Amino acid sequence: MNPRTIRSRAPLRLGLAGGGTDVSPFSDEHGGYVLNATIDLYAQAILEPRSDGRVLFAAEDRQELVQLDASADLPDAEPLRLHRGIYRRIVRQFNGGEPLSLKLTTFADAPAGSGLGTSSTMVVCMVQAYSEWLQLGLGEYELAHLAFEIEREELGLAGGKQDQYAAAFGGFNFIEFGAAGKVLVNPLRVKDWVVNELEASTVLYYTGQSRESAHIIQRQIDNTRAGDITSLDAMLSLKKDAVTMKEVILRGDLARYPTVLGRSWTAKKQMAKGISNPEIDAVYDAAIAAGALAGKISGAGGGGFMMFFVPPERRMRVLRELERFPGQVMNFHFTGVGAQSWVLPA
Repeated sequence: MNPRTIRSRAPLRLGLAGGGTDVSPFSDEHGGYVLNATIDLYAQAILEPRSDGRVLFAAEDRQELVQLDASADLPDAEPLRLHRGIYRRIVRQFNGGEPLSLKLTTFADAPAGSGLGTSSTMVVCMVQAYSEWLQLGLGEYELAHLAFEIEREELGLAGGKQDQYAAAFGGFNFIEFGAAGKVLVNPLRVKDWVVNELEASTVLYYTGQSRESAHIIQRQIDNTRAGDITSLDAMLSLKKDAVTMKEVILRGDLARYPTVLGRSWTAKKQMAKGISNPEIDAVYDAAIAAGALAGKISGAGGGGFMMFFVPPERRMRVLRELERFPGQVMNFHFTGVGAQSWVLPA
């Protein structure tokens, strides 16, 4: 076991198409397709081994700190329930039930509830730090699946599966979700000029409204279980759009991109109540009026980040229009690298 400080990071993602179809029971019954791409905003962790029999968890961006005696069965409680749950699983599965003494500090470049998969990406990031420390050698599928099991199954937090796999793999990925938890990640070889054009044509706007995605996702789950036809048709449409968007990006047929993006946003709003609201609609309408061709919420909806497809020559016009609203535009680049970890020199 290496006593030196370990750092890890995992990239957040933009949901380009198909978001929501990765959530059970829809993905189990109908299969889900999601197209997403990671960006250079990150969840980050610092793991410092200790020898005093204590466990310290610190979420610097949330200003939360927990100090506990090292135990294989840390209480399942707030604050920092994710940190505790990951620790328990790592100790149980990979350390023979023997407690670990450490300090784990985390922070992210975007808040939880932003629609960029921050919470799930943070789980991947923390698991990656433990993997580096204990030399577990987890591959991308193992890392993502373990993170999913901890967050969704052990802690019972509602949500889909795409975020964990996006964070573990990095890059542009077309991800298939099937029954019994089956997941297949198809990394896309996107031409450099297409990536550059998408960056130049995408305005990423944070509404300033962080939201609790679990409530919206639970409504989506309830609609699926109830056989709600409107919600089901919307998700089937989103699944189809994910396939079309994959073709658009691989072929570089970006003239079709805003059509698919706009159609997906229309369908997404039909999945569950609360995905959009008057504030989001006002921002959307203003951006379109200023020259954006299409847009959508990234993530479950209700707030967080919006993304707009804007011809580069109209970009400044759209930015000026968005200044009328309380949110902020975030600059970004796509990144092709997934979760990473490294050990600092002694």
